[in-house]
Amino acid sequence: MVTQNETFQAPNEQGYYGKFGGAYIPEMLHRNVEELKAQYLAIMHEASFQKEFLHLLRDYVGRPTPLFLAERLSAEFNTSIYLKREDLCHTGAHKINNTIGQILLARKLGKTRIIAETGAGQHGVATATVCALKGMECIVYMGEKDIERQAPNVARMRMLGAKVVPAISGSRTLKDATNEAIRDWINNPLDTHYIIGSVVGPHPYPDMVARFQSVISEEIRWQLKEKTGQELPTHVVACVGGGSNAAGAFYHFLDELSVQLVAVEAAGHGVHSGMSAATTQLGKPGILHGSKSLLMQTEDGQVVEPHSISAGLDYPGVGPLHANLFDSGRGTFLSATDQEALDAAFHVSKTEGIIPALETSHAFAVLGRMNLQPSDRVVLCLSGRGDKDLATYIHELDAQASSLT
Repeated sequence: MVTQNETFQAPNEQGYYGKFGGAYIPEMLHRNVEELKAQYLAIMHEASFQKEFLHLLRDYVGRPTPLFLAERLSAEFNTSIYLKREDLCHTGAHKINNTIGQILLARKLGKTRIIAETGAGQHGVATATVCALKGMECIVYMGEKDIERQAPNVARMRMLGAKVVPAISGSRTLKDATNEAIRDWINNPLDTHYIIGSVVGPHPYPDMVARFQSVISEEIRWQLKEKTGQELPTHVVACVGGGSNAAGAFYHFLDELSVQLVAVEAAGHGVHSGMSAATTQLGKPGILHGSKSLLMQTEDGQVVEPHSISAGLDYPGVGPLHANLFDSGRGTFLSATDQEALDAAFHVSKTEGIIPALETSHAFAVLGRMNLQPSDRVVLCLSGRGDKDLATYIHELDAQASSLT
């Protein structure tokens, strides 16, 4: 049972959110992680850092992003549904909020080389963008499978000057790209900063990424008050893979127990189909990529390969912040299948004139299951736009057309 005096926002000194978190790292990375842990909060609170960070968020990223009342969706569900338009950020998703922060942090730490992992490609594009902005070398690791299905983002990264390195092991998706990035960091510990794109990895990354993304919920509070006279929504809904957009959308509501936090995972072909990424439903506590969290694994601890039509949710774990929200009951975790996400994407496109990313489409897919009331104020984090998923959408359109002939 969640009690009023609990706090869900920040981990303890060891980097744990409840039972989850910590830093499980090889000795070669100890210096880098300890350096970050010792300095990240002090650097983030420096006046000069904040001034440049806020300046770039405003004039480069385009913040604040709008909070849009989706009138036709609201009428359909007989409630008020607001969309936090992170799709309107420069580069097309929320990811750049974090990469702007981390590139400034890396420069303060004297790093000259940046590495990153990416699934859907949005984090890779955002990392390549800020490296171009600041004139820093950029290497992005991406699963070979994701390179094929996210070709537009691969082209964008290369155009921005990044080197895109395929991960060819395992399922050739996000997990494997992260493994390759960690290997690179082990081999280049002195000059390299690893910009992790989600609230995963060893402490302090989950906290650091959540803090950079918390601008989303900071804006939601004042924007909602401006529109409705009340700064607290009744529900905040967001898709969750590792969970950075959800962490940002939830952050300033984590300790507001009247606000329902709804996280939506990828059920793939079905939660129990053997081709899913619904981590909280299928996972057990385990160690992955430097932290203890919920992880899809076999009885002997081997990672189970995930599946999702959405590259950004195709991950066998979930960030420790979210694992704690699930374990404590503070968050409600739902899931949507590939087909449900596709159907939702087409429905939102035709209803609101917004083509969402496949990741966000999972969040839209559960609105009908939430027992919403007319007096509710629902905020859904529209984490990214659907340009990168057009190949998948075109395939679905072709399938729909052929079924009619």
